[in-house]
Amino acid sequence: MDPDQDLAAMNRDQLVAEVKRLRAGIRAHRDSTGHDLCWHHPDLWGLLPERVTPEVAVPPWPKFLRGCLRYREALERELSNAPKADYEYGEKET
Repeated sequence: MDPDQDLAAMNRDQLVAEVKRLRAGIRAHRDSTGHDLCWHHPDLWGLLPERVTPEVAVPPWPKFLRGCLRYREALERELSNAPKADYEYGEKET
């Protein structure tokens, strides 16, 4: 079964509306910043028409934290000039 078969039944206006909805979701994910970078984003998955509960596998704590460190190190390499969000999780950004 093609998970995108619903698209074939849409007219041009419906397709344009769907593209705009998907772009808005992608932009929201892309524009995550600060501590929001550390969270998974089920809202992004919710943009798909099929309703499934993803089977998320979570690594054990030490491996998970090592992955977080590698992700942060990659951000430092790839976005070294990015502003720093210097606040604790749960605090309001200043």
